[in-house]
Amino acid sequence: MPDQLPLRLVLASASPARRKLLRAAGIEPEVLVSGVDESLVVADRAEELCLELARMKAQAVLTRLRPGTDERTLVIGCDSVLEFDGEIFGKPADPADATSRWRRMRGRSGVLHSGHSLVDATAGRRAEAVASTVVHFADISDREIDAYVATGEPLAVAGAFTIDGLGGPFLERIEGDAGTVVGLSLPLLRRLLADLDLQITDLWTKVAPGGQSIEPLG
Repeated sequence: MPDQLPLRLVLASASPARRKLLRAAGIEPEVLVSGVDESLVVADRAEELCLELARMKAQAVLTRLRPGTDERTLVIGCDSVLEFDGEIFGKPADPADATSRWRRMRGRSGVLHSGHSLVDATAGRRAEAVASTVVHFADISDREIDAYVATGEPLAVAGAFTIDGLGGPFLERIEGDAGTVVGLSLPLLRRLLADLDLQITDLWTKVAPGGQSIEPLG
């Protein structure tokens, strides 16, 4: 395949946090929401669940694309779940569920797993892996939990928390890549691209977030 084909990255996710993370790293993805019903998938292990969901999201978007011969189309599907006390936590069912989770999690730790499925639609190749990061939760008060749940943010995210939003102050520290907690690990994306004989610098746009000019190296 000619190396000079322009690259097109399609993000199979509605998550603004994932898109923001890519854009901050100099990558401007297209966004196409997969529409996958996450509740239909069950698995015994958190890593298996998030990777299967990531794979399904990428595949759902692939079926709606028509890759052109004048570009190389990549699709990235991601999904995150929290493993806590041997249980798998996706998005809370309702405010009561989010409150109950936070009362269990405060002062303790869990592991946030993010599955990544990267498909080269042009070459018919796929690279997949899971990134995992230990999250240590602050010992927050009932009042803080109630206020946080009332914002609605915990209801929209796996594990009922964010690291890059209102939930950030309630995390004492992490062990691993912060991007994993956001839902997309840039170091892992770099490795998956390498598996497809690409460099992450190939995806850089000509204008970086700070406004300075960047010429793609690939």
